[in-house]
Amino acid sequence: MSAALFVGIGKTALPGIVTVSVALFAAVLPARESTAALLILLMTGDLVAVTIYAKSADWTILRKLVPSVMVGVAIGAWFLFVVNDEVMRRSIGIILLLLTAITLFLMRNNTGEALHGFFARRSTRSLYGSLGGFTTMAANSGGPVMNLYFIASGYEMKRFLGTQAWFFFIVNVFKVPFSASIGLMTPDVLSLAFTLIPLVLVGTIIGRLIVGHINQKLFNLIIIGLTVVSAVYLLL
Repeated sequence: MSAALFVGIGKTALPGIVTVSVALFAAVLPARESTAALLILLMTGDLVAVTIYAKSADWTILRKLVPSVMVGVAIGAWFLFVVNDEVMRRSIGIILLLLTAITLFLMRNNTGEALHGFFARRSTRSLYGSLGGFTTMAANSGGPVMNLYFIASGYEMKRFLGTQAWFFFIVNVFKVPFSASIGLMTPDVLSLAFTLIPLVLVGTIIGRLIVGHINQKLFNLIIIGLTVVSAVYLLL
């Protein structure tokens, strides 16, 4: 129940907290099945978020990110099909920790225009986009990757939430046929997910109530902290 609430809160206020939902679902369900159930709940939260933050999205960057993300999703689907749960979790945990360390290093040693210019490069965008697609397909953990990208790109909170909302709505819809084709959308998984949808909606309301009380610095710190927590969890 708390995992579903966190999905709603994450989609409308604190994107990083969705990683807690990923951890909770993986703790009570086999990792593969948990990705399918969570995908439906994430799409529910996405629908609410894109409605609320529709005018805040950066469509220029979204259009540029989509190609590399789609490649990453396809690779993630293959990876999910051929490896076991332990390999999948640890691989993504390592990716998240390394990417967090690299991003924080870049943010510490570059400021303002130099930092934003680096993250505006096609090569940087392609790296984060493909890793975001890969991790979101393999374990619904693309949020931390893209959160790091948007923070380092200097997005203020509403622009961040709007862009992220549309980004993951598009990506999650794209993931559905991949999840179905490898046998993850079973009747039991669908039944569980639809039972939890009302809790996601409650979470979106809670998120809207608290987002106005969070400043930019705290917002960034929470997201980075939760990214590290999710990476460590996947490694354990």
